[in-house]
Amino acid sequence: MADRYKGKVVIVTGAGSVPGPADRDLVGNGKASSILYAGEGARVVLVDVNRDAAEETRRVIEAEGGVCSVFRGDVTRASDCQAMAKHCIETFGRIDVLHNNVGIMTPHQAGIMESVEEDWDLVMNVNVKSIYLACRAVIPKMIEGGGGCILTISALAAVSHGLPDIFIYGVSKAAVNALTKCLAAELAGNKIRVNCVMPGLIDTPVVYQEHGQKRYGGDMETMRRDRNERVPMKRAGSSWDIARAAIFLNSEDASYVTGQILAVDGGLAALAG
Repeated sequence: MADRYKGKVVIVTGAGSVPGPADRDLVGNGKASSILYAGEGARVVLVDVNRDAAEETRRVIEAEGGVCSVFRGDVTRASDCQAMAKHCIETFGRIDVLHNNVGIMTPHQAGIMESVEEDWDLVMNVNVKSIYLACRAVIPKMIEGGGGCILTISALAAVSHGLPDIFIYGVSKAAVNALTKCLAAELAGNKIRVNCVMPGLIDTPVVYQEHGQKRYGGDMETMRRDRNERVPMKRAGSSWDIARAAIFLNSEDASYVTGQILAVDGGLAALAG
């Protein structure tokens, strides 16, 4: 174990992971980040709507000698976010980092005219409102503790608009980018830094459920080849790439960094100029 987060307490929302493909040992971004925070000495509150998924993350962390606690909660509900913050304070005494990892793709992928209002409400609630509610619950605790860090997870779709069938998803992630910058400006005087990681094509379990089935009809090898070829570095990223970026941004190594949107994308954003 390293100790960049020794004495720190981190909340990770969406800390569980859905099952991945049988031929690869993959974990979601939230699970990977939780494991790395704990490995760096943090005490971690693992938040997920699926308690079993969070418990599996706990099992991995504790097997490696880390310290964590599971909180089952739906971060689209204000009451659950308030309870999450209370649980963290009661369990570990402070909150140093809030890592907002919860997000979903559009259930019915479509452009604006084919999209449905229910999808708009669902995706905006999960991808944007959850961050708003979690931050409102945690920020007063951070201020009382003398400061902290907030991280949001966006997506390259926020700035790359070539896929109209994920119109709602792209708009939601653009909102996450804007929310990050607004919060960073508002909270800098309270010694709270706010940054964002913007993943590109990342090889996570959910990709196999969303893209592998919907776009490729279950032809996972074709999906992998296509995704790898689209990236200048000729490979999709991993959840550990996203986790390492998060660990940097929320650490003292980035103590003068706030309001930044960090693309972790193998060079994809560079293609768009």
